[in-house]
Amino acid sequence: MSLTGWTILCDFDGTISVEDVIDSLLDRYGRPGWEQLEHDWRAGRIGSRACMSGQVSLLDLSRDELDAHLAEVWIDHAFPAFVAKARGLGVPIHVVSDGLDYAIQRILGRHGLGDLPVSANHLAPAVPPQRWLLTSPFQAPGCGSGTCKCACAEQARAGGTRTLLIGDGASDFCAADRVDFVFAKHRLIEHCRAAGIPYVPITGFEDALELLPALLDGSLVGHPTLPAPLGSPA
Repeated sequence: MSLTGWTILCDFDGTISVEDVIDSLLDRYGRPGWEQLEHDWRAGRIGSRACMSGQVSLLDLSRDELDAHLAEVWIDHAFPAFVAKARGLGVPIHVVSDGLDYAIQRILGRHGLGDLPVSANHLAPAVPPQRWLLTSPFQAPGCGSGTCKCACAEQARAGGTRTLLIGDGASDFCAADRVDFVFAKHRLIEHCRAAGIPYVPITGFEDALELLPALLDGSLVGHPTLPAPLGSPA
């Protein structure tokens, strides 16, 4: 149980990692057709689960090639220190991602963070060799995403804690409205601003490190970009 009454839900691709893992794999090992799936997703014709499942089926690489590629993917240099700080303060961190569980676990494991809980799409080898299959153990009815971050947020809040989301893009939009505060990067900043969601902008985990104590002691409530917390009087 959280000692502070807070739980952190953290996106992976573009938030913890400095690049999107599946995009980097497709650029290097994707067979023709993955770009059309991406276009259909961006146009709103398919959900991210259908897009990712189709794209993963078009990957053409061995396990050794996959592992070698993942060894080249870097994370935000301040993320390990942020995890250590959060743990020292008694704040649990849960990685919630619409990406690939195997990739996340391999990359985090390289940095001694393989024990972080991860909710993500499951990547498994398929037949014939050098083919891959995506399943989505954290999907939810009525949600087109592979990992329903809204359901993850609701589960965290059901445990009686307040929730902080750290994210950067479209897969975080819905969940941002289900948490108490957001540390937002990139496109998520504009979404939170437009929707009136409590947030502070960050460029990376150096900022998050600095802001975390202020979140826990309540002083972020007075930040100029923050509306009242969820459940507070208007």
